[in-house]
Amino acid sequence: MTAIDLNSDLGESYGAWAMGDDEAMLSIVSSANVACGFHAGDPVGILKTVKAAAERGVSVGAHVSYPDRVGFGRRDMDVTSAELIADVIYQIGAIKGVAAAAGVTVGYVKPHGALYNRIAHDAKHGQAVIDGIRAIDPNLVMMGLAGSPILDLARASGLKVVAEAFADRAYTPAGALVSRRDAGAVLHDAGLIAKRMLQLAHEGTIEAIDGSTIKIDAQSICVHGDSPGAVAIAQEIRLAFEKDGIAVRSFLTR
Repeated sequence: MTAIDLNSDLGESYGAWAMGDDEAMLSIVSSANVACGFHAGDPVGILKTVKAAAERGVSVGAHVSYPDRVGFGRRDMDVTSAELIADVIYQIGAIKGVAAAAGVTVGYVKPHGALYNRIAHDAKHGQAVIDGIRAIDPNLVMMGLAGSPILDLARASGLKVVAEAFADRAYTPAGALVSRRDAGAVLHDAGLIAKRMLQLAHEGTIEAIDGSTIKIDAQSICVHGDSPGAVAIAQEIRLAFEKDGIAVRSFLTR
């Protein structure tokens, strides 16, 4: 692999509540998954983040969520397909408006938190997200968990897709993310994480939480912006890639 995308969830501060260091992360990553107000983010902060991404040439994506600010979008919600389609359209429309004001375009959609995890295995909610994306802009790329059925479903519906791996999360032997409720789900050692990502880039494999080796074919790697030490982790990964001759570049520009 000669190039790979690094992405991070940004624009998640809300009022007096600060979340992550967007400015620092935007100097490292190549794609920004910007909150759309449903799980986090307020208009002023979202606009600031999109403008900062534009200044740095970082691609902007809509980070759509269930309507769950209190739970930061990490609580599963039993919404109808019609509700979810409308929620997705609404959120993408909001971030498209902000991006237009900043002089950039939204190139992709990445669901957040519980919605991301739900659609990885739930075809009904997955199709609703896909239908929402297609209704507002069928040219948008959909980002989803590498190896999950949602990517095939999106392709079959006519969307372009990009498969994603997570730098700071542990994996089950089946290739799913270990639940945040379980011990060892979130990784913090920047050096170890960078080593794992180099293995992923070169061999398409990663070590699961039980020590087994699993295959993961991903074109983008996520570093969560709200994780402790997120900036240091992202920087370590980028430096490791560049030292190894792997360019960090948005999948939208390849």
